[in-house]
Amino acid sequence: MPDPCQDVAHLGHVEVLTDKFEESLDFFIRVFGLTLSGQDETSAYLRAWDDYEFHSLKLTRSDTTGVGHIGCRTSSPEALERRVAAIEASGYKTHGWVDGDLGHGRAFRFEDPFGHIFELYWETNKYVASEADAPALKNNARRFHATGACPRRLDHLNLLSEDVTEVRRFMTTCLGSRITEYIQLDNGRLGGCWFTVNNKIYDLACTEEHGGGNGRLHHVTYATDQREDILRAADIFLENGVFIETGPHKHAIQNTFFLYVWEPAGNRVELANAGARLILDPDWEPVRWTEADRKKGQAWGLKTIESFHTHGTPPVQ
Repeated sequence: MPDPCQDVAHLGHVEVLTDKFEESLDFFIRVFGLTLSGQDETSAYLRAWDDYEFHSLKLTRSDTTGVGHIGCRTSSPEALERRVAAIEASGYKTHGWVDGDLGHGRAFRFEDPFGHIFELYWETNKYVASEADAPALKNNARRFHATGACPRRLDHLNLLSEDVTEVRRFMTTCLGSRITEYIQLDNGRLGGCWFTVNNKIYDLACTEEHGGGNGRLHHVTYATDQREDILRAADIFLENGVFIETGPHKHAIQNTFFLYVWEPAGNRVELANAGARLILDPDWEPVRWTEADRKKGQAWGLKTIESFHTHGTPPVQ
């Protein structure tokens, strides 16, 4: 019997909505350091220098902000069919099969209880570097470039919901995810939960909504090679007038060194470095953090800024 946790390979891409398309696109290319793979009537397809797929960020022109959809690649065509069967049997809302876009083939779309739309796909358009961008090392996707913050790859995203327990049920049922860490509040509710489908510490997190919204995005995260990249990025953001919300600091949960900024439309974007931390233990016991643990602050005792608990996109009217 196949292990459901091995059916989904990784987080493939995130669609981010912006009501300031030109400003957001300039930020992600010139300041954040992603490259443009392609563009159609409504969206730009962007990738970090070592993302192997055509895109990891789909930036879409909209009259609002937040997340359009979350795309995950399966580990095989058979795994895709297994996951679709499990999703259709689960009772969660489904949108069915959709044609792929510039980055991948057909995908199956479905929805969590709070309106976040997911899609699973297998067929993908892998990035092929031009002669000018061909890397010296064949095992890199493209030549390293030092434009802006220049992150290496897409890492994870964080969604908001009013009931994290329901999202946990959704993630384990539909994606076969396992839990690496979680926050248990004194009132019995889950304050947050971190999920993985591979050996990374997490591909997706969900934390409790405190801003009164529904189906919102907390942040999308790209990974750097080392902490010094994040310190350099902080100076780049400062020089370009980008709002730095918090950091650079170190999270207690998951150990990541982080920096959070808001792109021009208000979507929160993170640069993170997790060091060499992977989950290799096959019978890993999820780490439980209590409310008292969280009141101690981040790893170095710093208080989390209030907007980190309430700001999400789209904004609450």
